[in-house]
Amino acid sequence: MSKLRQMEVFIAVVESGSFADAAHQVGMSAVMVGRHIQSLEKTLNTKLIQRTTRRQSITGEGRLFYQEAKLAMEQIKYAFSRVEASSLDPSGLLRITAPMTLGVNLVGPLVTEFMQRYPAVQVELILSNEVLDLYEAAFDLAFRISELIEVNLVSRPLPPYRMVICAAPCYLAKAEEPKAPEDLHEHRILTHTSWNNRFAWPLKNGNSEVPWPERAVLRSNDGQVLLQAAIAGEGILMQPDFLVSAALASGELVRIMDAFAPPPKPVQLVYPRSKNTLPKLKAFVDFITERLGTDEPARS
Repeated sequence: MSKLRQMEVFIAVVESGSFADAAHQVGMSAVMVGRHIQSLEKTLNTKLIQRTTRRQSITGEGRLFYQEAKLAMEQIKYAFSRVEASSLDPSGLLRITAPMTLGVNLVGPLVTEFMQRYPAVQVELILSNEVLDLYEAAFDLAFRISELIEVNLVSRPLPPYRMVICAAPCYLAKAEEPKAPEDLHEHRILTHTSWNNRFAWPLKNGNSEVPWPERAVLRSNDGQVLLQAAIAGEGILMQPDFLVSAALASGELVRIMDAFAPPPKPVQLVYPRSKNTLPKLKAFVDFITERLGTDEPARS
């Protein structure tokens, strides 16, 4: 195991407060996080973190090592950024985070296309519906479905996240098409598990909001799973337009209840202001803007 990677994992554990949260930040399993910590403690011949079944705490030696490791990692990142910024050609590791459905169906294919254009750039793409701190988790940029952006980040608005309500013709042939949100309670519903308070998508009915039915025949954290179920005629689906566009174009799905679809949510491409001069970052931002378009200037 790389000592630098062990230090990075240890810092994430200290700052997040748990192995599970640290695992999300560094893009590995909680079990692997534990192995990195054990290996680091063995190398240093000292206990850095005390763990019980209920809580974990950092030891005095762990606190000291955290402070020194944090300084060392910041210096290493600064050294890399200085060298990368001095090069005119985009190169090096680009760390990106994005929400799950947006990441799988939109960001992922664009990353592949970007890498084909810039073969000297390596990409680490971490998908999570959690809003990760770009500074603490050492990400270069993130895709955010939100209007609220931290003041220390530069943002570029992208095309909004639009939801479409749809179903397969074979489903609608045997179930009367719903005419209003209240009718959905009489239908088979397909639902994404990430729809919570922050990712809620209430339907609009005049001046009122109607929640998407909680009762569902299928719940999944993967939009593709829900899409395939809808195409098979298993129920009514609400997912973003970029996920269902091909199925709508082929006739496998048809749009319904357009008048009641939720208002679109803004999508932002955000990155730390301190990394604005990195060629790899600038190349990726320009590429995404070229491919997706934006009607507004960058904001900070």
